[in-house]
Amino acid sequence: MAGERPGAWFGFGFCGFGQALGSGRGRQVRNPEPLRAGVDVCRVSASWSYTAFVTRAGRLELSGSTNGAAEDCRDAWASEGLLVVIRTGTESGTELQAWTPGSALRGAPLWTQKLAPEAEVEDQARDESGAGSLPLLPGACAYVSPQPPFSRTLVPELRARRLELGAEHVLLLCAAGQVFSWGGGRHGQLGHGTLEAELEPRLLEALQGLPMAEVAAGGWHSVCVSETGDIYIWGWNESGQLALPARNLAEDKKIFTEEGEATGLNEDGSEVNRISGAEDGAPAPFIAVQPFPALLDLPLGSDVVKASCGSRHTAVVTRTGELYTWGWGKYGQLGHKDSTSVDQPCLVEYFVEKQLQVKTVTCGPWNTYVYAVEKEKI
Repeated sequence: MAGERPGAWFGFGFCGFGQALGSGRGRQVRNPEPLRAGVDVCRVSASWSYTAFVTRAGRLELSGSTNGAAEDCRDAWASEGLLVVIRTGTESGTELQAWTPGSALRGAPLWTQKLAPEAEVEDQARDESGAGSLPLLPGACAYVSPQPPFSRTLVPELRARRLELGAEHVLLLCAAGQVFSWGGGRHGQLGHGTLEAELEPRLLEALQGLPMAEVAAGGWHSVCVSETGDIYIWGWNESGQLALPARNLAEDKKIFTEEGEATGLNEDGSEVNRISGAEDGAPAPFIAVQPFPALLDLPLGSDVVKASCGSRHTAVVTRTGELYTWGWGKYGQLGHKDSTSVDQPCLVEYFVEKQLQVKTVTCGPWNTYVYAVEKEKI
């Protein structure tokens, strides 16, 4: 991940439980800050109250509401009810271990599963392309669930490449680049055009024939990135996380003035005034739920290579290494030096100012972690 150029991890957003965001307990971090020992970290998984960091040397460290450490770890996945790790060098070889987060990795795990050697090899091959990590299990034949049964099998025909868990739904990217979704659908997060739940994986017909490279599941919204760098987004838009006009943002920020104008953003992020109603005097359109995938254009037509979703915010990395964020920003999780929520993709200027190229982004529910390297000298 680091390549040959020096790089480090940065964090911003909610740290009310003392999560390692480069600052102290009880504060919100509104601007990206380097993580302590961030250079050694290769994987980050953030839950609401704690974060799991895996170093290149295989050390797992927990930060936040629970603290603990373990050696010989290859991957970790954090949720409020379950901490899952892949550990090497145990008596039975490589194991999948599920822990109660409050146990701080002491005592006996809740559940263990030995991983087959052939599954390990297959998973490591996928890791080279940045896919295949938890909660998708090695071998791509099952995935981790925060509720029992902790291991849930997938039908072999799916040939999973990546899997993401939202608050109530699941997204799966198959080897052919097609997207499947299932679970709760009351906010349109499944992308099938209805608000109905799906008990089994169902192909997103609206995206059929468009090969996808990335999927990301937020609390109640979904994002996928095509192999050509296009963004498709759907689900709940309560805080503008779909980059569509949101009523809550208009009301909470009082952007409508008595003269009937509203504050908006140009493509470059600067402010612009726009009329609050349509040409015929009708109220401005707001979108609460988008049940079908919608194509989203970034400013300047940038191509996207990475995407991640928090509870109600979205972050993407462009092919040229810029980071754009939008949605709920109360705790500074958008990285724009304030706690404002926005319904348009906005460039995180910190990394541009520091001459850093963003490589990947991982969102926790209320915070964001970013890995960036120094830009090449011309």
